Amino acid sequence: MELLTRTIQFPETLDDTAIAQFHEQADDAIQSDAAVVLVDFEKVEFMSSPGLMALVIAFKRSREAGKPMLLQGINEQIRMLLELTGMDKVFEIMESPVEESELVLTTSK
Repeated sequence: MELLTRTIQFPETLDDTAIAQFHEQADDAIQSDAAVVLVDFEKVEFMSSPGLMALVIAFKRSREAGKPMLLQGINEQIRMLLELTGMDKVFEIMESPVEESELVLTTSK
């Protein structure tokens, strides 16, 4: 079953403005007619604890709306942070980049 997906970019830098913009993009995606929210980390080299908090807040909002949030394009540093915090068990991480039109949801968390 193909699902309408909305992709948002995780900010490369995490100042207050970037975090506010990320939350705005996430809220727009969650409120859209998309069934899945895909967060792209392709340009992100480092994620701090405020970045992780921003991601968790967006995830909670997405879950409350009944829309899965998937992560793609994470590097080893981000993967390690997710593993150390146990968030790798919470987020579904796509191992290879996914085009919005290619996403087929086969599992749910």
